[in-house]
Order: sequence, then structure tokens, then C-alpha cells
Amino acid sequence: MTNSLLLNSLELPPFSKIQPADIVKTIESVLNDNRAQIANLIETAAPFTWHNFIQPINELNDRFKRIWSPIEHLHNVADTEDLRTAYNACLPMISAYHSELGHNQGLYAAYRAIAESSQYVCLDAVQQKVIKNELRDFHLSGIDLSPEKQARYKEIQEKLSQLQTQFSENVLDATHAWKKQITDEHLLAGLPESVIALVKQNAAHENLTGWVLTLDLPCYLPVMNYADNRALRQEMYVAYVTRASDQGSHAGQWDNSAIMQEILVLRHELAQLLGFVNYADFSLSKKMAETPQQVLDFLMDLGQHVKALAVKEFEELQGFAKEYGNVEHLEMWDVHYYSEKLRHDRYDISQESLRPYFPLPKVLEGLFGVVERLYGLSIQRHNGIDTWHPDVQFFDIYDELGTLRGQFYLDSYARKGKRSGAWMDECRIRHRTPCGLQIPVAYLSCNFTPPLGKQSSLLTHKEVTTLFHEFGHGLHHILTQVDAAPVAGINGVAWDAVELPSQFMENWCWEREALDLFAAHYESGEALPDELFNKMRAAKNFQAGMFTVRQLELGLFDFRLHAEYTPELNIQALLDEVRQQVAVLIPPAFNRFQHSFLHIFSGGYAAGYYSYKWAEVLSADAFSKFEEHGIFDRATGQQFLHSILEKGGSEEHKALFIAFREREPSIDALLKSIGLYKVQEIRFFQKSDF
Repeated sequence: MTNSLLLNSLELPPFSKIQPADIVKTIESVLNDNRAQIANLIETAAPFTWHNFIQPINELNDRFKRIWSPIEHLHNVADTEDLRTAYNACLPMISAYHSELGHNQGLYAAYRAIAESSQYVCLDAVQQKVIKNELRDFHLSGIDLSPEKQARYKEIQEKLSQLQTQFSENVLDATHAWKKQITDEHLLAGLPESVIALVKQNAAHENLTGWVLTLDLPCYLPVMNYADNRALRQEMYVAYVTRASDQGSHAGQWDNSAIMQEILVLRHELAQLLGFVNYADFSLSKKMAETPQQVLDFLMDLGQHVKALAVKEFEELQGFAKEYGNVEHLEMWDVHYYSEKLRHDRYDISQESLRPYFPLPKVLEGLFGVVERLYGLSIQRHNGIDTWHPDVQFFDIYDELGTLRGQFYLDSYARKGKRSGAWMDECRIRHRTPCGLQIPVAYLSCNFTPPLGKQSSLLTHKEVTTLFHEFGHGLHHILTQVDAAPVAGINGVAWDAVELPSQFMENWCWEREALDLFAAHYESGEALPDELFNKMRAAKNFQAGMFTVRQLELGLFDFRLHAEYTPELNIQALLDEVRQQVAVLIPPAFNRFQHSFLHIFSGGYAAGYYSYKWAEVLSADAFSKFEEHGIFDRATGQQFLHSILEKGGSEEHKALFIAFREREPSIDALLKSIGLYKVQEIRFFQKSDF
């Protein structure tokens, strides 16, 4: 990659030409050029206006994001030693640059001058929201601090950037470092044929005989769910829950213990520098929830009402394991295995029994059909696009008028060098410039089982919902009609509302009318039989209580970790205390889940993991309107499109929700969806919150 390829490109990223050796110089060049242009604008643009000052600033910010985006993305999906070195070398420069902007008094004065001038009332609502957000962010960046404290702020941000990346890299390295070669096929008893074929393929890739197990989720989860060999399940469980820690077979090698402590210390110091009591208080400055106590009340109240159900479910599981497997004490490596056995015994269904009906190409076809019916969209494969791996696909999205609304990359399969999980990220943001409209482009990344031979990748139903979930994020990014990048798509959206469009899309994975678009046997083409569908629906709320309290456990641990931090705080002790409050599954003492909790230590969800349950209330309530009018009711779909998806962060999200639902949010739909009913005491959105 020559510097000019990314610096001057307004097109899609030239992935095949990006060379790690050129990355640092490229980033240095764009940051220095941005600095010079911003300084010139501050000096020459007065009197400042949207068009002579804010618009050029937005274009400079967008140019940087456009250049950094493919580099950051490659670090997530195609990591190499050289790329990692270059990426990490850029982080301090980028952090310093953003700190400089946040502390630039001339820049701040220019935004204030526009906000306080007579022209402000003539700006449209989107422009006013951009300025309002920028002024808020200046204060959150420390513009009011003394020079000494600003210098410390900058140091903290740079160090946090490095530590959070190191945390993620440690998890990736620890995950990929563990593997187990098996030469006795009897040890694989119980595993589905598709998984046995996958681990056979793993061995071939390693030039080994037999089968190779890894901690990648397409291998790890089926072993925990189906492997009859209890010792094998235990071995893999121990390896997985001790990744990047002081425990397990690689104890201390990629240990995140000290990194977690340092991250918490620096976050707390950062929050207090800015005048907040703690990092949780700071985190809520950009969220729908208004106070830490409101979040804690929501989580604890929901936990009190759901825990009884979770306890009952766990007692049933223990009784079943004793009767079915003569297991006196249910260990953590038994829970998924006997849960699948109980699910099959009770409903005669398993994730593996559904897999043949969800070949990925057909699921994609059905997903596209769902959004076509809801929003009038047409999604078409676009070949010949430069990508980072041969498996990556690229698509165009057109609206009913034939207008190209956006594009997305789809990277479906797990592989070495790609971080685990599933996510959506921005490649290009919608942005109108004097040269025209830049359409949004998204990255959609999953970690499904790759195709085996000529057979298409077959998804579990859980993986189908994951794909729909990430596509919901993608639609939020792509379908925005906001032309100012700072509040277009997911930008400017309250973090505890950003999961609404994604969780919302999952609902169509459970509806017969939607499943008929894509659930078909990969060999015969037979539609998902009614009997299997009815079993799937009946099993929908299987262990819903146990799943809910697990999410509450994570949300409470994260939030209390940041709300109650003191130098004496013991991370493990706090997690143990939270588990005693809400959990029904208490893991063994060696479990170090927190050491690989990417969401809160490197993924942007710090003091915000509660957002999944918060947004689940919104998504369940939003979908209830479709249940009232029909799941493919075009008028309701258009309302959701225009009220939520197209608005991005241009308005406060609770106002957008009320515009769609025509009332305040209600928790009733969520409780009903997991088999519970209205609980008046749960404090989610109270009248006073609006």
C-alpha cells in the first residue's frame, strides 16, 4: 500500500494492497495533515459557520475514519505479527490526536461561537444536534481542565488504548494457542457428524493425523453440548474459562490480571478528572439511563423476579442429570451437555437437529427477503470487490426507487487470525460533501463453521439469530437518511439503545411466516416441518430464566465494577458476590471468565453491558406492534424504518421510540416473551424519566 492509495481513496478500501510496512507512515501523514488544516480553519474561517467550518471539520474526521477503518478491521479479521506491530504503533498517535482535538481551545471556541450566534436557530435539527453533541464531548474530553490535568488526561487515554488492545490480543493468542489432537475416534462420541468433519479438517490444515479440537466457538460449543466423554468436556471447559489468566495450561503466559486492574485504575482516574464520581457515572453521560441507581434498580428488580424461575429450571436440570446420567453433582462442564439432553427429552429437538434446515446461502436469501417485505429493500451480490479473504462476500442494498442506499461486506466463517464472536463495524459512514453523497458501507463479521467440502455451511438456529442480529446493526448503519456523519447511522445513538435494531431483527427467526422464506433442508429442499417448528417454538423459552440471570450477572458485575471501584477492590471477590446475588450456576474457583470479558475490557461496553437487557425491553416492545398488526405489515415496517432506522443519532432515542410506539416503553412484552407476565414493581422507564 502506498500512502496515496488510502489517503486519496474515496472508493472502497484496497485491501489486497494494504501493507503493514506502510501503515504507520500513512497514519502519521493523515493526522499531521488534519492538524494543519484544522489550525488553518481556526485561524482563517471566522466568522465561523456550519459551511465554512463545521462541514470541513466533519470531512477531515471522516477522511481519517475512512483510512483507519480498513486497518483496524484487518487487525480484527486477518491478524498477523507485522500487522499487529503496525496497528499498535498507531494507537498512541491516534489517542494523542483525539486528545489534542478535545483540548483545542480554538476549536471549542469556534463551536461555541456558532452555538451562541444568531445563525444557530437557522440551522436544521440535525446540525443543531451535531453541535450540541460536540460541545458535550468537549467537556467530556477535558476542555475545562487545567493544562496539567489535560496532559494527564492525554496520558490516560493513550495508555487505555494500548491496554485495551493488549487485553484483546492476549485473549486471541490464548484462544489460538490451545489445541488437542485426538487419534482415538471413540473420544468424539456424541459429536454431530458435521463437527467431526470440521475437526478432521482442522487436523488436515495442521498436517496432523486424526482430529484437532480448538477453542474456536464452532468447535468448543458443540463439544460442550454433545461430547459424551465427560473428561474431554472438562478439559476443554478448563482451557476455555482460564484463557489469558493465571490459571490453566498456559497460566501466566498471556495473563490479563494486571491489565484489568490497570484499566480500572485509569478509567476511575479519568472519570474523576472530569468531575464524575466514578466511571459508571461518566459512562451514563451518553446513555438513555440517567443515574447509576436507575441501572442497578432495573437489573436487581428484574433479577428478583426472574431468579425463582432460574432456580426452578436448574433444579429440573439437576434432577434430570441424576436420573439420566447418574450425576450426583452437576459440574459446569455438564450444564450444556445435560441441558441439550433435557431439551431433546422434553421437546425432542436440538440445535443440531435444526442445522440441516439452515444452509447459509438459503438463510441469507431469507434474511434479504424479510427486509424486502418490511422495508421494500433489494439486496444484490456484487462481485469483483477487493476483500481480505476469498470467503468474504459483498452486497449492495437498493430501496424501492432503485436508489443505492448502502453496501456491506459479509465475513461469515471462523479462521485463524480472526477474533471470536460476531459484530458489525463501520467501513464508510453516510456523509454529504460538496462533491456528493458518500453512501454507508458496513462490515458484518461472524464465526460460523466453514463449508465442509462442497457442502454449504449449515447453521444452528442460534447462529441464524446471530446473523439476523448483526444484520440489524448493519441496517441501522446503512439505512440512515442523516447526511451529517457525526449523527448518521449508529453514530450519536445512546449506547443502551444501540442494540434495539439488532435484537429487534431476531424476532423474525421464530416466526413461521418468516422461516418459510429460508428454512429448507440443504439436500431435499424440504421446508422446515410443522412438527419441528412447533417443537422449536415450544423450546424457545427453555431455560430462559437461567439465561436471563446469566445476563444480569454480567451486567451487574460490569456496572458495579465501575461504580464501586476503589484501589482495594478485588475483581474476583466482586464477581463472586454478584453471583451469590443473582446466579444459579456458580463456577469453580479456577474459573477466570473476567480475563476474557472482551465486551467490557476492550469492546466499548464498560459500565454498559446492562444495555443488552435495557435494549431488549425496547426491542420486545417494538416487535409487539408487529404482532398486533402482522409481522410483515408494510405500514408498521415503514414506521420503524422512518422513526428508528433512518434517524440514526439525530434525535434523542427515547423520543424516537415514542414516535414509533406512540407511547412510553413497557417491559410487559419482554416478560411475556420469556414466559413471565406484567410485574409492576420493575423500574425501567418511569414517568419521571421522560
